[in-house]
Amino acid sequence: MNLRYSHLLRDMSDLDDALDNGELNDTNNETSNAMANNNPSDDSAMNASRNTLANVISCLSDYDPDALPVADAQAIIRQFIQPINAVEKIALRSALDRVLAVDIVSPINVPSHDNSAMDGYALHGSDLSKEQDVKLKVIGTAYAGRAYDGAVNKGECVRIMTGAVMPAQCDTVIPQEFVRDASDTGMTIPAGAVKTGDNRRLKGEDLKAGTAALQKGKILRPADLGLLASLGIGEIPVQRRLRVAFFSTGDELRSIGETLDEGCVYDSNRYTLYGMLTRLGCDVVDMGVIKDDPDVLEAAFRTACENADAIITSGGVSVGEADYTKQMMAQLGDVGFWKIGMRPGRPMAFGKIASNGKEAYLFGLPGNPVAVMVTFYFLARQALLHMMGASTVEAPPLMRVVSQAAIRKRPGRTEYQRGILSRNSDGIQEVRITGSQGSGVLRSMSEANCMVVLEHDRAEIKAGDLVDVILFDGLT
Repeated sequence: MNLRYSHLLRDMSDLDDALDNGELNDTNNETSNAMANNNPSDDSAMNASRNTLANVISCLSDYDPDALPVADAQAIIRQFIQPINAVEKIALRSALDRVLAVDIVSPINVPSHDNSAMDGYALHGSDLSKEQDVKLKVIGTAYAGRAYDGAVNKGECVRIMTGAVMPAQCDTVIPQEFVRDASDTGMTIPAGAVKTGDNRRLKGEDLKAGTAALQKGKILRPADLGLLASLGIGEIPVQRRLRVAFFSTGDELRSIGETLDEGCVYDSNRYTLYGMLTRLGCDVVDMGVIKDDPDVLEAAFRTACENADAIITSGGVSVGEADYTKQMMAQLGDVGFWKIGMRPGRPMAFGKIASNGKEAYLFGLPGNPVAVMVTFYFLARQALLHMMGASTVEAPPLMRVVSQAAIRKRPGRTEYQRGILSRNSDGIQEVRITGSQGSGVLRSMSEANCMVVLEHDRAEIKAGDLVDVILFDGLT
C-alpha cells in the first residue's frame, strides 16, 4: 500500500478506511518499505532494517570510534535512523506541534470572494482622477458576511467594511479616512488619493483551490492551525507521537523522596530528559534508576525496547564501563561505542537493539548532567525529529555575536559552553560564559540562555572575537 498521500483532504476516504482498518501502523513492514521507497528525500538514507551500523560507518573515511568528530557522529545517526510509519487522525485543536502525515491541498479559494481590505467605500476605478476631486453618491452598505447585491453605476459607490464581499461592478476601495465631506448620501475623493485596484483582496489571493496548503512532514505551529481552520478542516492525519523510554544507571543514584546516603546523589538527568522530550512532543516512559547489575540492566533494555521507539539512557552504558555492557549490546542488537570530539559529552553509545520481535533505537548518553543535555540537543534531538517524520530536520540557527571575554579552547574538538547573551551599553549583542564549565555543573545550564558553539578546529578566543551561539529557545 503506497502511503504517500497527496489527495485533497475532502477526498480522503482511502485514508479513512486505512485508519479504520489499522493499516497505518509501524508494524506493517510492507507499508514501511513502501513509504521509504516512495520518498525521494530518503534516497540517500540507509534502511536501518536492512543495513547495519557498520554499513553506514563504511561510508565515512578515517572512521575512528575513539576520536569521532561531532559532524561524523551526526552523519552516522542521520543515515541510520528511519521514521516511524504510524498515522492517527486527530481534531485540529489537538494538532499543535504534531507532524503532518499527508500533504494538504486546499479544497477552497482563500479568500472565497474578492473582498475589501479596509473600511471605506467600494467604487469604479474608472471614476478616479489624478487632476481633480471626485464626488460620488453613496447608494448602500456592504458588511462582512452580508454582501451588497444591488447594481453600482458610474458615479456611485458603496460603503464597505473590512472583509465584506466587493460589489460586482466595483474594483477599488478608498479608506474612509481618505475621503472628505462624507455623509450617508455622498462623499468626495481628493485627486490622486488612490489608484484603481487599491485595497481589494482578490479571490484566492492567499490560497487557490487545488494548490498545496501544507506539506507532509511539517511540524504544525499556531499559524498552521489557523490556515487549516480557514480551509474548513477540523480533523487531520498526523504521525503518531514518538514513544521514548529513558532511565538512569548507577548504584549511587537516588530518586527524589529517597534517603540520600553518603556518597549518593539525587538523579537529575531523568528530569532534564523528561523536560526535553516533552517539549519535543514525545510520549515518555520514565523507567527510573536502574542498578549496575547485568541481569537487571538487560531486563530494563528489553522492557524499553518492547514498549518504545527509542531508548535514552544516562550513565554506564554510554562508555561501556564494564565488559558485560558491550557483550549485552552485542547480544541485543547493533550498537557502537564512541568517544566523540566534543566537550562536554565525549562518551556515547548509539545503535539499534531488539527484543521479542520489537526494535528500538538506542542513545546511550553520558552520566554527567550537563553532558546529558548537550549530547541530547546536538546528537539525539535531530534524530528523534527525523523518527517523528518531520520533513525539515535542521540544527537550530546560529547567531554570530561578540565574546565579552577570552575563552579557552584547543583545536580538535567541538565545545559547547553555556553562555548569557545580552546587549551592552552600545546596543551590541555580546555573550559571556556562565563561569565554571564542568560537565557536572547543572546550575550553569539553568543560568544560561544560550550555548556558545566553538568549532572543531578553532583555537582560543580573545575578547571581542565573534563566536556562534544557539539560543536555548531554538532548542525546544
